[in-house]
Amino acid sequence: MIKQVLVEKASGAMEPFDPDKLRHSLGRAGTSEEIIDQIIAEILPQLEAGMPTSVIYKKAFAMLRKRKSANAARYSLKKAIMELGPTGYPFENFVAQVLAHQGFDIKVGETLQGRCVTHEVDVVATYNNTQYLVECKYYNSQAKYANVKVPLYIKSRVDDIISFREKLPEHKETRFHGWIVTNTRFTDDALQFGRCAGLHMLSWGIPKNKSLKDMVESTGVFPVTVLTGLNTKQKAYLMDKNVVLCRQLKEKEYLLNEIGLQPGKKKKLIQEIDDLLEQSKNKSLPEENL
Repeated sequence: MIKQVLVEKASGAMEPFDPDKLRHSLGRAGTSEEIIDQIIAEILPQLEAGMPTSVIYKKAFAMLRKRKSANAARYSLKKAIMELGPTGYPFENFVAQVLAHQGFDIKVGETLQGRCVTHEVDVVATYNNTQYLVECKYYNSQAKYANVKVPLYIKSRVDDIISFREKLPEHKETRFHGWIVTNTRFTDDALQFGRCAGLHMLSWGIPKNKSLKDMVESTGVFPVTVLTGLNTKQKAYLMDKNVVLCRQLKEKEYLLNEIGLQPGKKKKLIQEIDDLLEQSKNKSLPEENL
């Protein structure tokens, strides 16, 4: 029988450590049952009362990385998206690419005229006769949520833009919607107001089966920050070159020479990307919390 140990979630709440949650999370990253059993067996003796789940995650990630880098990359996706900061622009670019791979025509950082003033819109995504004005709210901590002030503010901006654009001849048949995307979560009142106000609300886990993590999985659009074969400085260099996706890096392999990657490590990194994209065809992403 497993000794019950209370661990601390990202929200600060305490709950008993559940090895089945860790098992499920590792499994959704494509990890084999054999490796899962090995990792859990190593984790259990290291548990301490009050240990943050983030620490448990780091331990599991390190163990997984030694065994299968592509699985480790998938397991670290949520953390990797947080590494797209600190400015938030790489996150906007990432969201735009996720939408582009779903068939949207996208424009990033557009300045649009409203009825009252001009507004800078993070992403303008168009599909057929529908145009979405997308605002991206990036946070570098899982503990930070988008509160009700976010949809209140964005709703007023979207309404101002729509009231101007819907009168333009070229948009006579266009339908407009506001869309908020965050890499963490919305507070309950933010969700309630946003939905009531007609805004599309997209977070790491919402809406169910169509969340940000589901979109990443369905498109196979993984950020370069998931790659275990790159350090922080190398990832930052690539993002400065507007390479935010693993797919883009495959198309610009010459950049691996610019960041000083040796032939052996370069080959291993390309293999990690290939494995990651191959797994995404038939695997789901891990849960956002242990």
